[in-house]
Amino acid sequence: MAFVLHDLFDLPFDEIAPIVGRSPAAARQLASRARRRVQGAPAASDADRARQRALVKAFLAASRGGDFAALLAVLDPDVVLRADTAAVKMGATAEVRGAADVAETFKGRAQAAQLALVNGTAGLVWAAGGRPRVVFAFTIARGKIVAIDLLADPERLRQLDLTVLNR
Repeated sequence: MAFVLHDLFDLPFDEIAPIVGRSPAAARQLASRARRRVQGAPAASDADRARQRALVKAFLAASRGGDFAALLAVLDPDVVLRADTAAVKMGATAEVRGAADVAETFKGRAQAAQLALVNGTAGLVWAAGGRPRVVFAFTIARGKIVAIDLLADPERLRQLDLTVLNR
């Protein structure tokens, strides 16, 4: 099947999804990325992706090791941690603000989290029984983590493009 790019943008996402082998939400994300590329927005470079992955790996190592200073080093002073309703029901705090409080939240934790790509961006996933249960989506700016979103809603997790990476 051959499609002209603008024809795909005119289809509802639930019709695009089977064409690209993704959920409607993942198809929406793919379309959004394609629009940005067509419109000339710069894609993240390999170097940017490598820096993001290194920062998330450093966060994971510091969290697992209980290294408060190392956590502070990767977090923006005004970092915000947000948890969706499902994550709150699992015991997460709905919102935590500031590097010290976010670092304290993660210090000595994330033992079972794994490095992953979340919609193509470095993140973490906690999977139990082979199924993702919580995704840690990171927002990075100026070489620091400025936001962490904990996503545990099963429907939302099904919509994400997740790839667990080797350690």
